[in-house]
Amino acid sequence: MIVVPDDFPSVFAASAAHERAKQLGEVRVYSERGADDEAELIRRIGKARVAVNIRAHARFTDGVFIACPTLKMVSVWGTGTDNVDLNTAGMRGVTVCNTPGVNAFAVAEHALTLMLAVARKITILDREMRAGKWPREMLTQLLGKTLGVFGMGTIGRRMAALGRGIGMDVLGWSAMGDEGRIRAAGAKPCGKEEILRRADVVSLHLRLTSETRGFIGKKDFGLMKPSAILVNTGRGALVERDALLAALRERQIMGAGLDVFHQEPLSPDDPILTLPNVICSPHNAGQTPEVVRDGLLRAVENVEGFLTGKPTDVVVAPVK
Repeated sequence: MIVVPDDFPSVFAASAAHERAKQLGEVRVYSERGADDEAELIRRIGKARVAVNIRAHARFTDGVFIACPTLKMVSVWGTGTDNVDLNTAGMRGVTVCNTPGVNAFAVAEHALTLMLAVARKITILDREMRAGKWPREMLTQLLGKTLGVFGMGTIGRRMAALGRGIGMDVLGWSAMGDEGRIRAAGAKPCGKEEILRRADVVSLHLRLTSETRGFIGKKDFGLMKPSAILVNTGRGALVERDALLAALRERQIMGAGLDVFHQEPLSPDDPILTLPNVICSPHNAGQTPEVVRDGLLRAVENVEGFLTGKPTDVVVAPVK
């Protein structure tokens, strides 16, 4: 059996991917909130052999794998796998696959949009005009400015290309230290501190790992220009929350464009929502019809490959 335990908000049910999955056997889809509770996630998985993971709020922990011994594959829709205990999965004979690159162009476009919206103060101007004002705000021109891109995967490389497309100089940093990949993207390889000091915009496109958690903290904000903009479409935990709030409140940086947060969904009383120099979107940078269609189909294709003994897009294979 194939189970989709976390289709909330629903994108999988009644999709082309859902119909394709039905050809592989029984498919059970849960479109109600609740998979963020471990006990409920375990109940929903039950005796399924395959789980298609739609949302990052469903966390596949050691406890889940222990309680669901028949689970042998987790097919993740998207690139990030930080909600899956990968080490435990491999040790317990579970294959984990993802769908890298499917949402890359959409996410990069969204990062560009956040960057431009903060630089041009779009939300502030719109709000003041709706209040009957005619604001004369000083705006930021990005032509000739420096964009610092952390993470040179498909999204980061596309962001570098978009930055160059509007006339920015681009500096790049790769977690793998791959300077060739950085140069191929039209960026100049630089160290972390140099990028933070020089960049007018810092855009984060890193995977969340134990090494990148808290990648930007208090010290790092201290290196950035007071006129700098931070864009994060990666994961909220790439940035230390208290340091981010302090940097924005105290105007250590000019502003931030955020699509990801430490708690999702974001609480209505979260202090980030009180800050006028922040533009927020609800972790939906990749939510386009094309990305949803292609990504879900790719996740099901990965299930097909696994069931025929030829898994694709493997993040973790069972430890033998």
